Amino acid sequence: MPAIPPGSRQRCSLCQVEIQGMVGGNDLVHFSQGAPGTRAKLWARVCQYLRSDGQKGQCLNQDATLRGTVQPNDYFAEAPVIELPPMPGSSEPTAD
Repeated sequence: MPAIPPGSRQRCSLCQVEIQGMVGGNDLVHFSQGAPGTRAKLWARVCQYLRSDGQKGQCLNQDATLRGTVQPNDYFAEAPVIELPPMPGSSEPTAD
């Protein structure tokens, strides 16, 4: 897929994000929720999971030269562990 011309936007038919072409090639990805991000973040969170050639052919973010390097914080973070107290009447032992 060719680069998106600066100042224009294209919507991905698969995931519905919009990619805005920027001068210098650092395109801006507009997610449905949250702040705009990079093509690398889009790859880490969505595009890498496409499996069929048909899906990959529709994806606007398959060209590795356009997306840049994926950083560790581009992936979704692990959900935090939540410690809940035992429910009243449960047979779980209590900590002493």
